Amino acid sequence: MSNKQKNQTTPEQKEYQQLQKKREIKKPVARNCLHAFLIGGSICLLGQAVQYFFIFFFNFTEQTAGNPTAGTMIFIAMLLTGFGVYDKIAQVAGAGTAVPLTGFGNAVISAAIEHRTEGFVLGVGGNMFKLAGSVILFGVFSAFIVATIKTLFIMWGGL
Repeated sequence: MSNKQKNQTTPEQKEYQQLQKKREIKKPVARNCLHAFLIGGSICLLGQAVQYFFIFFFNFTEQTAGNPTAGTMIFIAMLLTGFGVYDKIAQVAGAGTAVPLTGFGNAVISAAIEHRTEGFVLGVGGNMFKLAGSVILFGVFSAFIVATIKTLFIMWGGL
């Protein structure tokens, strides 16, 4: 709040602000960050294990194992979301489950589950990509911008 706004605060507003500060629940920021780091890191570790699984058992290279690994991780997240497990993990981990690729799968399937009563086409199909659509759009757009910049650098002999 700016100084000008503080000076215009009525006594009732000041009293309410003091009451609010007393009643405000203190957030355990350090603990929440630790949970997000550990659980998000565990998800990434699982993703690395899945990638090595594809490399060793299906003779993928490190470059070609990325796509099936991403698909598998999204499928696992969608499956866990459908059974209600992913949401319980997310309550503990917070952003640790939203940042990895599995957060994308969770966002897609959550919208589909929420609107399943409206039918498969209009409910599930129409609402499935509401949240994930913006992720796809900005991902494709940013990839285009980065590729354009890289192409310009290569044309000018920079990279």
